[in-house]
Amino acid sequence: MSTARLQSSQVAALALAVGTVLAFAQAPAYAQPADKEKCFGVALKGKNDCAAGPGTTCAGTSVRDFQGNAWSLVAKGSCVKMASKTSPTGFGQLKDFKEKA
Repeated sequence: MSTARLQSSQVAALALAVGTVLAFAQAPAYAQPADKEKCFGVALKGKNDCAAGPGTTCAGTSVRDFQGNAWSLVAKGSCVKMASKTSPTGFGQLKDFKEKA
């Protein structure tokens, strides 16, 4: 195989790889269904959908029940009716909240 042919196939492979990376970089990290909402403070330990705070990565990483910075995806309108033992209101929150120490 000639050097020129090898180089052109390497260039093509590199271009494909860069294009793939750019396509994924522009895609949203999470597409939330329109009939669902993020509900903070209602997930049980290790059962959150995402956003479990410092020291965790994402889904399934909440370290305690009703962790205020961990959310579950629930039916729209149901969050503020769900019980949360750590929430200031006693119910789920639509935004992350700081728990009492």
